Amino acid sequence: AGELARGATLYVTLEPCSHLGRTPPCAPAVAEAGIVEVFAAMEDPNRLVSGAGLRLLGERGVQVHVGLLEDEARRLNEAFIKHVGTGLPFVEIKVAMTLDGKIATASGRSRWISGEAARQWVQERRDRAGAVLVGANTVRLDNPQLTVRLADHDGRQPLRCVVTASGNLPADAMLVTDGAAETVVFHPTGGPLRGEWQQRTVDLPAGNAGVDLRAALSWLAARGIIDVLVEGGGTLNAVLLRAGLVDRVSVFVAPKLFGGAAPGGFGELGVTDPAEAFQLEGLQVQQIGQDWLFRGRPARAG
Repeated sequence: AGELARGATLYVTLEPCSHLGRTPPCAPAVAEAGIVEVFAAMEDPNRLVSGAGLRLLGERGVQVHVGLLEDEARRLNEAFIKHVGTGLPFVEIKVAMTLDGKIATASGRSRWISGEAARQWVQERRDRAGAVLVGANTVRLDNPQLTVRLADHDGRQPLRCVVTASGNLPADAMLVTDGAAETVVFHPTGGPLRGEWQQRTVDLPAGNAGVDLRAALSWLAARGIIDVLVEGGGTLNAVLLRAGLVDRVSVFVAPKLFGGAAPGGFGELGVTDPAEAFQLEGLQVQQIGQDWLFRGRPARAG
């Protein structure tokens, strides 16, 4: 804004920082720009710097107010807050299923369960993610691209991540042939991988999903990725939930019925009694096109 900022009031969802990270600190720049009043919705949750930016502004003569719309700001900044507090990225599972809970037909076909409006929503959500995570079976059955294909897209693509225990991945999968975005494979240390996949391997300890998923998420966080969208199948979803690594579940329910032995959206969750079920807290429900979207934070009852 240049000189137009002088004498102005600034509203921000997060405290202006005072430390040098990947970018220069903003609090000194705000003061030097001539801003006279700052409304920050919340303090920076990083304990190393929390409140320091606000103190610097106050010392420079800027009037500072904190807490306006704080709850809304925390929801907006939830991925950043999770990363700062735990060292892990925010993890959201996205599932599209029929009214009877199926994510594909018995023959394995899943395109398309949800309608066009729901698929547009997924594109927009994928555009905000730093990485998209799937299991090997999704690659084998669906051959997905996992890219953002919005009309007004700026070109930035999320990192495409695959979890595999066996290393049995098709050589002609679009994830390694389309050149549209970077792809990595989380695989047990020393396990076999072939062709193009071998060049993209991140060796990790073994775990319930073939690899240690907490280690995979830590690897992503160390790379600066704080928001992960999971678009895998029931097995990967279940392992993440049982491990307590999921921050939000978003389920599209289409008004369709497949019946039979078609696969469901969640594998073995260890629920033997209704009282042990995972529940979605803070549930939000909205109709998107012909489908219904249920979003909430998973919590194990009891």
